[in-house]
Order: sequence, then structure tokens, then C-alpha cells
Amino acid sequence: MANIISDETIEYVGILAKLELSDEEKEQAKKDMGSMLDYIDKLGELDTTGIEPMSHVFPVQNVFREDVVTNGDDSGNILKNAPGEKDNMFLVPRTFE
Repeated sequence: MANIISDETIEYVGILAKLELSDEEKEQAKKDMGSMLDYIDKLGELDTTGIEPMSHVFPVQNVFREDVVTNGDDSGNILKNAPGEKDNMFLVPRTFE
């Protein structure tokens, strides 16, 4: 394991994550984080010459639908629930002066 994680790093990560870790959990977290960094280092050894960088594994296309109004103007029914109505808007009592 080439990547050695310090106790201070584990404490700092615990604070950021708002976790209270026992001593055993801290030791396990150090081992786990070291293993993750070793794996990342191993991925760095791969020969990626000629490989074009990509942002997604699968092809991405525009999946947005057209913005079409489907329910129409139902303000009359909506305003039936209002305590009051003025100019096609809710009219409510004042909450502050």
C-alpha cells in the first residue's frame, strides 16, 4: 500500500462528513482510503494514448421534450380556493405592516 493516510486526514474527513468514528472505524477508514488511492494509482498506469476523452460512457442526446401547455388556463377553478381574488390573483390578508 503506497498511499498512507494520516490520522489527521481521517479526523478532517470525519469532521467534513460530520461523523464520529471510533478508533477501530478510523483504522478501517485509513485502510479503505489507502486501498482506493492505490486503485486510482493503478488506473493511472493504463496506456491511454489514442483514446479520446469523453464526458459520458454512453452517447448522450437531447432528451428534453417540447415545452407545451397541456392543462390550459384553469385559474377560475384554482381561485375558488382563494380567500379572496383581485385581478385574477389570490388576495390574502396582510401578514406584516
